[in-house]
Amino acid sequence: MTQDHGKLALFMAHRADLIDYATSITGGDRARAEDVVQDAFLRFVPAGQADAALDQPLGYLYRIVRNLALDWSRRRAVEVRSQDEGAPWWMLPAVPRTPEEEVTHRRTLARIVTVLNRLEPDIRMAVEMHRFGGHTLGEIAARLGVSVPTAHRMVRGALMQIAAAIGPDDAGHG
Repeated sequence: MTQDHGKLALFMAHRADLIDYATSITGGDRARAEDVVQDAFLRFVPAGQADAALDQPLGYLYRIVRNLALDWSRRRAVEVRSQDEGAPWWMLPAVPRTPEEEVTHRRTLARIVTVLNRLEPDIRMAVEMHRFGGHTLGEIAARLGVSVPTAHRMVRGALMQIAAAIGPDDAGHG
């Protein structure tokens, strides 16, 4: 039996336990745990590489699973934190409004349009590409012939002007 077949047999014999282990680290996400275990197997048996004999192959496999699951959990925590911080109220999807809220919304929208109309053409294009077109800062920089930090400053500056024009009196109205 080749070493890769031995690793496959070891993996298959412990696959269910590895998934249970990964599930406990991924906060109960069994589907993610299965993905983690599959990724661990691919790292455990690298394609086309001669592998030095391992003293503790099962321990090594568990360590790979643990590291991948922890990496996923950390990335997920960052995503959740960034979602919890949330976008400013005026960037959230619209919800049905009362007539009074509609009037307030239209006034706020008019303020935003006023700010956009006062921006230099390149800055307006940058903010529109970013916020309405979904373009990356790199794409904006390339289109405008500026550096990425400059594109970032342009977008950020325009958004700050919009936020200032809306003002705290409108906060929470949409």
